[in-house]
Amino acid sequence: MDATTAPKQIWPPWCLLLFLLLLPGGSRGSCPAVCDCASQPRAVLCAHRRLEAVPGGLPLDTELLDLSGNRLWGLQRGMLSRLGLLQELDLSHNQLSTLEPGAFLGLQSLLTLRLQGNRLRIVGPGVFSGLSALTLLDLRLNQIVLFLDGAFGELGSLQQLEVGDNHLVFVAPGAFAGLAKLSSLTLERCNLSMVPGLALARLPALVVLRLRELDIERLPAGALRGLGQLKELEIHHWPSLEALDPGSLIGLNLSSLAITRCNLSSVPFQALHHLSFLRVLDLSQNPISAIPARRLSPLVRLQELRLSGACLTSIEAHAFHGLTAFHLLDVADNALQTLEETAFPSPDKLVTLRLSGNPLTCDCRLLWLLRLRSRLDFGTSPPACAGPQHVQGKSLREFSDILPPGHFTCKPALIQKSGPRWVIAEEGGHAVFSCSGDGDPAPTVSWMRPQGAWLGRAGRVRVLEDGTLEIRSVQLQDRGAYVCVVSNVAGNDSLRTWLEVIQVEPPNGTLSDPNITMPGIPGPFFLDSRGVAMVLVVGFLPFLTSVTLCFGLIALWSKGKGRVKHHMTFDFVAPRSSGDKNSGGNRVTAKLF
Repeated sequence: MDATTAPKQIWPPWCLLLFLLLLPGGSRGSCPAVCDCASQPRAVLCAHRRLEAVPGGLPLDTELLDLSGNRLWGLQRGMLSRLGLLQELDLSHNQLSTLEPGAFLGLQSLLTLRLQGNRLRIVGPGVFSGLSALTLLDLRLNQIVLFLDGAFGELGSLQQLEVGDNHLVFVAPGAFAGLAKLSSLTLERCNLSMVPGLALARLPALVVLRLRELDIERLPAGALRGLGQLKELEIHHWPSLEALDPGSLIGLNLSSLAITRCNLSSVPFQALHHLSFLRVLDLSQNPISAIPARRLSPLVRLQELRLSGACLTSIEAHAFHGLTAFHLLDVADNALQTLEETAFPSPDKLVTLRLSGNPLTCDCRLLWLLRLRSRLDFGTSPPACAGPQHVQGKSLREFSDILPPGHFTCKPALIQKSGPRWVIAEEGGHAVFSCSGDGDPAPTVSWMRPQGAWLGRAGRVRVLEDGTLEIRSVQLQDRGAYVCVVSNVAGNDSLRTWLEVIQVEPPNGTLSDPNITMPGIPGPFFLDSRGVAMVLVVGFLPFLTSVTLCFGLIALWSKGKGRVKHHMTFDFVAPRSSGDKNSGGNRVTAKLF
C-alpha cells in the first residue's frame, strides 16, 4: 500500500518573534553578570559588588534596583532614564559627592530613593527633576551643609524626608517650597543652631516633625506657627534647652508631644496649656523634680504621661485631677518614695503604671496600689518596697490579700516640741514661733494666720523649711493667734500660739518712720516744690502788708513836718540863795519838744 506523506508546516519569521516576546522574561533583556536578578521578581540586586559605575544592560521592566555598598562616585544626567518602570532605587553607602541636575530624569514611576551614607555636600535646585511620583527620600549620613531655595521644588508627591546626620548649618527659607504633600520630616544630628521656622512654614501638610540631637538653646515663640496640621512633635536630646517659651507652641494642635533628654527643670505648663487635644505627653529624662496639683488640668484629653528617668521626688495630691481620660503613667526610675491615691481623679480607670526603680516606702499610702495590683499593668518589672526594713526588696505582687500585722501601716502625726506659746514683740521688731511633729510618714508643718489663711514660704510673714514661723518688721495688725498644724496621711495635730505687739511711740521732736503707718493714724505729709512755693507766698503776703502799712504811716508823718508845732517854751527861775527879796536871780528860757 502506498503511503501518503503530509506536506511539512512552515512558520513565518514574525510568528517566531512573537513567540519569543510572549515567553516569561522575554522583555527583561539580559541581567548584568555582576548582579542577581533571580532572587526577587523584577528586582536587580547589585549590592556590595565593588562597582564604580552603574552596570549596563539593566532590564527595562526593573522595579527595584539595589546598588548600595559600592564605589559609585557620581551620577550623570539621564544615566537611568531608560528605567521608566523603576519604583525603588537604593544608592546608599557609596561615594557619591555630586548629583548633576537631571540625574534622575525619566524615572517618573520612582517612589523610594535612598541616598544615605554618601558624600553629598550641597543640594541645589534641579537635582531631583523628573521624580514627580517620589514619596520617600532618605539623605541621612551625608556631608550636606545647606539646602538652597527650591532644592526640593519638583517633589510635589514627597511624603517622607529624612535628612539627619549631616553637617547642615543653614536651611534657606524657600528650601522646602513645593513639598505640598510632605507629612513627615526628620532633622537630627546636624549643626543647626536654631529652628528653621521660615522653611518649615512652607510645609502645610506636615503631620510628624522630629528634631533630634540638636544644639539649640531655645524654641522661640511662634517658631512653628505655620504648621497647623502638625500632630506629632518630637524634641530629643537638646542639652541646652532649659525651658520652653510660653508662646513656643502657639499655632499648633498636637496630639502627641515628646520633649525628652533635655534640661527642663519643671513641666512647661504655660507652653502647654492651650493644647486641649493633646493625648500623649513624654517628658522623660529631664531633671523635673515635682508634679504640682491641678496644673495639668487644661489638657483635658490627656491619656498618657511619661516621665521616666527624671528626678521626681513628689507627685502632689490632685496632680492629675481634671484628666478624665487619663489611663497611663510612666514614672519609672525616679526618686519617688510614695504615690498617693489622691493624685488621680479615678484610680480605678488607671490601666498602666510604670513605677519600678523608685525607693518606695510601703506604708498605708500604698494600700490602694496593693488593692489594684492584680489588674494594673506594671510592665516587665513591678514596683518593689525600699522600706521599711522588714519588707525591703519585696515586690508588690508578692504580698497576700491578708496582710500580717505591722505591714502597710502609718503613725498619725503629733506635735513633738514647740517654742513659747505666748510671744511679745515690739512694733518693727522680729518674732519667731517654732513647731515640729513626729509621725510615719514624716508629717508636714503648716501655719495659719489669725484670719484663717494659710501662710506661704515667701513674704514678710513666712514659714521656713524646718517649720518655723518667722515674722519680720512686726506690725500692730500682726497681733493675734497663730495655729501650727502638723499632718500626714494618718492624721493631724494642732497647736495655738499668740503674738502680742507693743506699740512704740516716736520720741518728741523727731519724725516717725515714714514707711510705717498705723490704722486710724494719718500718715506723714510730704511737700513737693509746688507746695513749698504756695507756703512761701501765703507767709510773705502778711509780711508785705505790715511793711507797707508802716511805710504809709511814716509817709503821712513826714508830710506834716515844719507846719505843726509839737513843742512848748517856758521860763525857769532858780530860787534865791538868801532871804533878800530884792536881790536878782538867774532866769533860764527852755523849749520842750
